[in-house]
Amino acid sequence: MGAPAARGGGGHAGPAGDYTGWRRAALAKSAAGQQHVGFARHPAAPMPPAPALAPDAPLFVVLNRGSGRGSADEARQAIEAACRAAGRPLTLRTIDRAHRVPELAREAVASALAQGGIAVAAGGDGTINAVAHAALRAGCAFGVLPQGTFNYFSRVHGIPAPIEESLQSLLTGTPQPVQAGEVNDRAFLVNASLGLYARMLEEREDFKARFGRRRWVAFGAALATLLKGFRTWTLTVSAGGGTQVLRTPTLFVGNNALQFEQVGVEEGQAVEEGGALAAIALEPLGRLAMIGLVLRAAMGRLGNASKVRSFAFREIEVQAAAGAPQRRRVRVATDGEVQWMDMPLRFRVSPRPLWLVKPLDAKAERA
Repeated sequence: MGAPAARGGGGHAGPAGDYTGWRRAALAKSAAGQQHVGFARHPAAPMPPAPALAPDAPLFVVLNRGSGRGSADEARQAIEAACRAAGRPLTLRTIDRAHRVPELAREAVASALAQGGIAVAAGGDGTINAVAHAALRAGCAFGVLPQGTFNYFSRVHGIPAPIEESLQSLLTGTPQPVQAGEVNDRAFLVNASLGLYARMLEEREDFKARFGRRRWVAFGAALATLLKGFRTWTLTVSAGGGTQVLRTPTLFVGNNALQFEQVGVEEGQAVEEGGALAAIALEPLGRLAMIGLVLRAAMGRLGNASKVRSFAFREIEVQAAAGAPQRRRVRVATDGEVQWMDMPLRFRVSPRPLWLVKPLDAKAERA
């Protein structure tokens, strides 16, 4: 496993603590084997071939009617009109119940593979994650029509949010390899987390149901969760033969350079270069101090806070430290969707690329 590279402003590194050594090792590891923008293959692994598309590649779209941007009926009409004008066959599956999302994603990917087409997610992070997970495992071409609140994945890959523009990007693009993260073999495109951040995402959905899918609602939901209080986890983080002990209310692992840039954490640069993920762990602190960190993140200054540890890595294993409460299963959020996972948690850069369909000249959005 690639050794993590850690940084942070003060505080104690833990019983095994040599953060400086971690950082040097990880920077060397993440630079090795880089060949493609967005995906750096492992030095020992060959680049798999891109999926072959039919001349008029059909689209197999999974549409989430409940996503936050615009009307689902308007999105459906725009998709149908664009495919009709381009002479592209279309199969559109609408999500009617949340528990069917993985099933619909697998159906779309199987059909796309069989017919030389593209499996497309039209929705927010959860819908995009479900289709991407199935496409990643199958080596299928994958497209995105972003309909969410923040749309970090599409923005970092230069895919516009307006439905007409994202359709044009999809219909004129080609499959290009981009990086995905994995936790216990579950794919994530933006982030994965346990502890407080995962709980904040879970409780945020209740706020969105009551007040709508707006950014200020997400911020207010985060503050409400913090005011309820939170526990501190004692974790061991292992990589490359070394181990660090972290006491933290939350462990956040990201695969999106734009999100790190917006909160002011430098390790996002390693994600942008390819071949690495980046993690944030907060040191134990009280409710008011935690609210202060949330405000710093909103201002893009989280990386300068003394209670924040961050490190880049290719692969780590996380479990409860000796003497800490031992949990066989924990709740983990992947791209906003919370699920139970068995410990230990193994976070890594996926050894397979995700074949994202986008124009060759697509430019990433900057913070």
